[in-house]
Amino acid sequence: MYDLVIIGGGPAGVAAGIYAARKQLKTVLVTEEIGGQSVVSEGIENWIGSPKIHGAELAKAFSAHLGAVKGDVVTLALHERVESLTSGGGETAKQLGGFTAKTKSGKEFTAKAVLIATGAGRRKLDVPGAEKFENKGVTYCASCDGPLFGGMDVAVIGGGNAGFETALQLLAYAKSVTLIHRHKEFKADPITVEKARAHPNMRIIAHAEPTEILGEKFVTGLKYADKDSGDIKELVVSGVFVEAGVIPSTGFAEGLVSLDPIKRIKVDPKNQRTSVEGVWAAGDATDELYHQNNISAGDGVKALEDIYLWIKKQ
Repeated sequence: MYDLVIIGGGPAGVAAGIYAARKQLKTVLVTEEIGGQSVVSEGIENWIGSPKIHGAELAKAFSAHLGAVKGDVVTLALHERVESLTSGGGETAKQLGGFTAKTKSGKEFTAKAVLIATGAGRRKLDVPGAEKFENKGVTYCASCDGPLFGGMDVAVIGGGNAGFETALQLLAYAKSVTLIHRHKEFKADPITVEKARAHPNMRIIAHAEPTEILGEKFVTGLKYADKDSGDIKELVVSGVFVEAGVIPSTGFAEGLVSLDPIKRIKVDPKNQRTSVEGVWAAGDATDELYHQNNISAGDGVKALEDIYLWIKKQ
């Protein structure tokens, strides 16, 4: 049995893995890949210590750091997706013999304690035509697909940092970029918003909501509702890049730990403990107020420090 199973390989999971190695806790880190959501980012400008770093480079740095310290203490179970997390049903892991994480491939990992750091997945656009034209003009990855839309008019759905960063990235390829956001105010950092506004090929439509994706074989445009006038308007574009938020990747833990109404794991922000003794959570999978790479890493470290003390008391 392991001391700890860490589920997830983003900033929270990797930070916890590094600290687990330092604390000499027998650990297995189970993840589909190292890096988290930011692995597809063209340029991360707020990771402490790096003025700007590509998501893939950050993932390589995570892997290198973890590889340098893990020794024979931390085991990596890569390309594995956890589908269930169970306990024996008693009050403490010590009474039950721990928790078992089972992956899609059928592997099982049992440990005294669990840290859930699975982050969140991209929220799909839920309007007529969005599913039909996915990968035919509707896309969820600017880094992957942006160059395919060189010289074309495109739209970005979403007014957070991810939406504006996607727009800035696309301006390097596209003829024009129109960002549509359902609220009047933006969630993105003001400096990012102003950088986008300053570009001559950028257009921003606030307080509007997409209602339909148009096309034949491929996307030819979209319709959106102007929430001020109530009018339905049409925008001619060849691509629609969706950055409409995320959905916590917590389905496997449902029924074990307490979740909030949008399926984020409820935690005590002092130590990242969940409603179940022996289970912690960190990063974007939690109900923490703010979600950033740096915050996730800190939460992972905080959880590990508490896990270490808890295990030593068992």
